[in-house]
Formats: sequence, structure tokens, C-alpha cells
Amino acid sequence: MSDAPVRPGRPSVRKLPQLPPAVRGLSPASALRLSPPSDTWFKPALSVVVASAVPHLTLLVLGRLDLAVYSMAGSLCALYGHGLPYARRARALAGVVLGMAAGLAVSLVTASLTGSTAVLIAVGALLAAVQKVLCDATRIGPPGHVIFAFVSSAALFAPQRLDQIPGHLALTLGAGAFAWLVALAPALVRREGPERRAVARALEAAAVCAVDPGPRNGNAVDPGSRNGNNAIDPGPRNRRAAAAAVHAAWRCLLASGRPTPVRRSLERLVVQAEAAFVAPGPGAGAADPDRLRAWAARTRGRGPVPTPPPAPGTADELYGIDAERAVLRAREGRRAARRALLRRLGPGSPLLPVAVRTLFGCALAGYLCAALGVGRPYWAIVTAASLYQANLTLSWNRALQRTLGNLLGVLVFAAVLPVSRIGPLALVCCCLFFGFAAEALITRNYWLGSVAVTPMALLVLEFGGTHPAGELIGDRVLDTVLGAAAGFLAATLVTNRRAAGRVERALDATDRARAAAERTGADPAAAPAERDRARRTLTASLVELREAGDTAAGEWWQRALPEQRLLAAERAGHRTLAATAQRRGPTAHAPSIGAE
Repeated sequence: MSDAPVRPGRPSVRKLPQLPPAVRGLSPASALRLSPPSDTWFKPALSVVVASAVPHLTLLVLGRLDLAVYSMAGSLCALYGHGLPYARRARALAGVVLGMAAGLAVSLVTASLTGSTAVLIAVGALLAAVQKVLCDATRIGPPGHVIFAFVSSAALFAPQRLDQIPGHLALTLGAGAFAWLVALAPALVRREGPERRAVARALEAAAVCAVDPGPRNGNAVDPGSRNGNNAIDPGPRNRRAAAAAVHAAWRCLLASGRPTPVRRSLERLVVQAEAAFVAPGPGAGAADPDRLRAWAARTRGRGPVPTPPPAPGTADELYGIDAERAVLRAREGRRAARRALLRRLGPGSPLLPVAVRTLFGCALAGYLCAALGVGRPYWAIVTAASLYQANLTLSWNRALQRTLGNLLGVLVFAAVLPVSRIGPLALVCCCLFFGFAAEALITRNYWLGSVAVTPMALLVLEFGGTHPAGELIGDRVLDTVLGAAAGFLAATLVTNRRAAGRVERALDATDRARAAAERTGADPAAAPAERDRARRTLTASLVELREAGDTAAGEWWQRALPEQRLLAAERAGHRTLAATAQRRGPTAHAPSIGAE
């Protein structure tokens, strides 16, 4: 490539093979299929048990187990932030606790001022919509907005007086503070645990990509298409997964605080993973998948972090990381992050149609259940709120999962109810068991987790006194079916045509990032740190482009997507990543896997 600057522009679009329809089919089998458990499933499971057990047992000793519903609101905050480095987790969880208390305060004040079911449902739907858009904009989760909606909606229909609210909020904030401590306690024994897991995932994804990187030339079959045997080609998917994992690892390391020797070693390992995915394929210095997997296993373990061999460009890369970390932590960097958050919440945000879906769906579900005489319409509100995912196809899958899980869950509740009524301690133990089981199972599939969530939610009502089992089961079944049907009906009526606009913006951003990476890569006067930042920016834009494309492909009613331009932009972006890495001394020209 010449040293002349590359003009920003769109990649050329060749005639591509016929693509499958943009809208994915609705397959109940795929929606209910079990996945392997998350590699960190035990962390939220254990955290929520510890964070709930201490307040519950304290209230049990004091004879005020009826107040456990308020402490539980704070204890559930321990479910959040387990993928974040501890410095970022501390700030994020503080926001979660304050947000939980704010939603609860609105619900308690509303419940103390009015007994109108119509008003309570309207407030519950509005709160659910606000919580949905805020959780999506801040990307806090899982479990996202569902826990917030569960707490605030349930509080709306609990008897309340104004003079009781300060004490109830104090319980929530106290339990939330304890949950904050529980979630941050592992930092005392393994300060870089989240970073190590993020880097291990990047190494594992890079190893998969090294085994099957897929086509690399411009005339290759487009990513995600079918090969000659009519089977899905996994190569492009592996490269996308590797790009996303490497990008997530860099973000985790950039947010982790000041560099330590362990974090410096982790940064060197991400350099290796990045080199393996940007320039995969056979060659003298091709990435060794076995070595990448061995590094991942040692990184994930409790021993010392492996030290990769020196690689050309590694020192420059780490210098660039330090410079980027300093920019992000500076005042201007924090302002830029706030501006980005405001753009995600602005008038043109693609999140707004989903918020409108949540508002109308929750309101419709609540009013329909109230019209049929159901005594707890907040269950229908929460059911509808839980359906709304990034697009309509995913919302349909969630509707199936939620319905099946709740229906099976009421059967589990009926079986365990006699045990829970042996005594207050048995009730507390049952709730803690199902809290652990829900987090242990939900990463395999949402419906499986719902089988445990449903009896736990029903048992919470027992803290305030016993209820007829038949009434609880009947209301829950009716609320589940009506809430899922009404919520999904609202989702189909409220279209999200902004999803295609997000794809267009992501395409433009990818074109600019690709042009900048080529320009800095071809400029001999460009600083190494600038080249590395340009390459990381291009990787981030490719991850955002794929996320935007996948989201838009799951919407049913929208204008046609620029699919060929999207696929061409992805191919061009990955070619640029490989080319810029090779010009800096990549694995293709180095004797070891460590070349960058």
C-alpha cells in the first residue's frame, strides 16, 4: 500500500450471493434449547444468597419478617455488575442501589396516596418503561430492568402509609449497602478477577478463530452465508466472536484502574489474542490454538498470569493503552462518556421505541388483568416488562420462555409450599434456595431460571402472612398468560423502524474508522499509539455494526436493510485490521505466536 493518505469512503460493494431473509424464523425449539452454563454463574448466585441471608435472618430474629420484602429490594442489587472490574463495579452498584431505592420510593409514595388500581397500573407501566430505557442505555445487566420492575410494581400494590416510607427505604438502602459489600468482597482475595476472566474469554475466542478463521479474501462468500453443502459457515462467526471478546477485554482493562503487574501481563495477552484474530490463517507464525487455550486456562485459574514471549509492537501497544486510559480518566474523557450516554437517551435514540413498547405493553397487561378481577395485576406488569428485548424476534422467544417457565414454576411452588409453612426459618431457607437456583439455571435458558424464580416470587408473599394456595397459583397462571399475550401484542403494534437507522449510523462510523486506520497505518509519521487507537476504534465499530445488524434483522416491520453494504463493510474492516497488523510486524512474519 502506498504512503498516501486513504480517503474516507465506503467499501466497494460486489454482487453477493442471495441472502437469507432478514427476519429470522420463529422456532420454539431454538428458543427453549439449553445452552452451556455461564463460566461465572456461581458468582451472582452466591452473592444474592449471602446478601439476602443476613437481612432475612436478622428480621427473623427480630420477629419482623414481614419487612423482608423491603430488605430484599436492596439485596437483589447483588445480582448486578459481576462482569465489571471492581473499580467500575463499585460505582455501578452504587447507582443500582440508588436507582432501586428511587423506584421503590416512587411506588411507596404512590401507594400511600391513592388506592386507584388504574393509577397504580399507569405508574407501574411508566416506571417499567423508564427502568428499561435507563438499563439499556447504561448497559447495566444482566438481569437488566426486570428486577427493578419487579420491586417497584410489587410495592405499588402493598398497603402503605406515608409515615412508614422512611423506615422501609432505610431497610432497602441498608440491605443495598450490604449487597454492595458482598459484591466487592472478592476484590480482597483476587483483585484482578474480572479482568482475568475477560482476557481468558478473548484468548479462547481467538483460539477458535485461529482454528477456523473463515475466508479472508475479497471474493469470499459473505459472512454468515451458507457454504456449498448448505451448512452455515462458522468462520466469519468465529472472527466476529473473537473481535467482540477482544474488544470486551480491552474495555475491561481500560476500566480497571491503574496498571498493576498482573494487569500489564493481561494486556500483553490481549495483544496476542488480537494478533490471532486480526491476521488468522496458516503461515510460519500462525497463531497456535493450543497455546492460546493453555494461556486462557492459566489466566482463568488462581495461579500467576502467564507471561507471553516478547512481540514486535507490544511496547508501543501498551504505551497506547496507557495513553488511552489517561484520556478516559481525564475530565474531558468523562465528559465524552456522559455525552455518549445522553445521545443514547436522546430524541433519535433507537431505545425509545422499545421504551414505548414497554409502557403500552405493561399498561395493557395490567388493565386487562384488573378488568378480569385479578387481585395482583403487578404480576402481569412484570411479565410484560420481562418480554421486551432488543428486537421483536427476541421478545417472542422471551414470551415463550417466560410462559413455560412460570407455568412449570407454579407446579414447583405447589410442591414446596407445605415445606415452607413448617416455620419462618423454613420459609427463609426456601427463598434462599430458589434464589440460588434461579441464578444457577438462568444462564442455561431463561425458561429454566423462571422455574426457580416463580416459586421464590410467590414465597415472598408468605413473609406478610399465609395466602390460599389455590388463589396464588390461579392468579399467577392467569397473570402469566395474559401478561405475555398482551405484552407481545403491544410489541407487534409498536414498530421500531429506528433499528435500520442505527445500522446506517454504524456503517458510517465503520467507514470512518476503517479509513482512519488505513490512513494512520500508511503514514510513516503516525505515532504507534495513534495507530493502535485507530485499530481498536475500528474493532469497536465492527462490534457495534454486528450488534446493530443483528438487532435490526430481528425486527419485523421496517424498511429494507442495506445487507450487502453491511457485509462488505465487515469484510473490508477485517481486511484492514489484518493489513495494519501486518505492517506493524504481525504473527505472519514472526517466529512465535507473540508477534503483534
